[in-house]
Amino acid sequence: MGAFAVLGIVLSGCAEFPDEHNRPFAEQPSLAPQAGPQPSFESEAPPSEAPGEAKPQPPAQPVGCEDPDPAVITTCLDPVGAIAVLPDGQSALVGERSTGRVLRVKKGAKPVELAQISVDASNGGGLTGLALSPTYHEDELFYAYVTTGSDNRVVRVASGDSPKPVLTGIPKGATGNSGALLDDGKGALLVATGNAGDPASATNPSTLSGKLLRVDGFGKPAEGNPQRDSPVVTSGLNEPTGICGTAALSMFWVTDRNGGKDSLHQVKFGEPLGNPAWTWSDRPGVSGCAADPSTVIVALRDASALYTLHPAPDGSFTGQPAKVLENRYGRFATAALAPDGMVWLGTTNRDGGRPVPSDDRVLRLEPPTGGTAGKD
Repeated sequence: MGAFAVLGIVLSGCAEFPDEHNRPFAEQPSLAPQAGPQPSFESEAPPSEAPGEAKPQPPAQPVGCEDPDPAVITTCLDPVGAIAVLPDGQSALVGERSTGRVLRVKKGAKPVELAQISVDASNGGGLTGLALSPTYHEDELFYAYVTTGSDNRVVRVASGDSPKPVLTGIPKGATGNSGALLDDGKGALLVATGNAGDPASATNPSTLSGKLLRVDGFGKPAEGNPQRDSPVVTSGLNEPTGICGTAALSMFWVTDRNGGKDSLHQVKFGEPLGNPAWTWSDRPGVSGCAADPSTVIVALRDASALYTLHPAPDGSFTGQPAKVLENRYGRFATAALAPDGMVWLGTTNRDGGRPVPSDDRVLRLEPPTGGTAGKD
């Protein structure tokens, strides 16, 4: 491709603090929390029925791959491993974790398969990250974080071409193989890597496991890294499942499963990961995340819900966190914020959940609002 410039590639119980746009499709379900500290859509009491008033009918249920829910973009996928929203905000690339397929999806259109990457989906691996080329509108290049038979790696894919390795040799193990990708907004790619089942490796500077890396389009240390000859910008990850943030503010977050608890970390380049900004001791299965300056949305796999928090400029949280969409769509696997401010979500119900006929699905929803009644 020649000299590619560089990538411009992008909660409830037991939660505890550590010590220390345009809005199209308004008829779609919103993530906005209702009244109460940790409300659940499922637990809301139905409105009282007036005399003579017809009883509300339950929403239509999916039949086969036909899903009447207006938030559903596409159906009948294998469990979703990653989503990258395209610049138009109306379509996205979706990666299936266990098959390695990457599809372009859009409401009302049949999914288009762009690639099928060979992956090893055992031990939490597979295809777990996607990010776009900075010039996707011209070259339609994208990047994927995948597990192979020998390692974890980042590959670059052009439609109709075989994947090309960009960053290889990320250790693979019996656990800790998940990873995530995000454009940092400054022409580089953030790569979260697992510890490959060896927690000690997360702080070992000689290995790529358990790190947050920042690389260019060729997998080399990106310009402006804390150490110019190293791709590592922070260390101490275990089983990262998502990266999100606001590039303009250089505020980035990583979700991580670290044995005894699930965590959300704010990343500060050049510093160890340190104490998490938020933890879940009940281990609800944190997955992907999406964030703007006012809200961080964390997808919960095992709790089948989303958790929303409101960050302050210093990385602390203000207001009341909220658990939303509990048991409405099942197990969430990934989340991404679109250019128009809508939130895209993928499910993983066919992998340990209770799938409906149209699973697994990709959703497009309005972002949450409210939830500012005071600290938890």
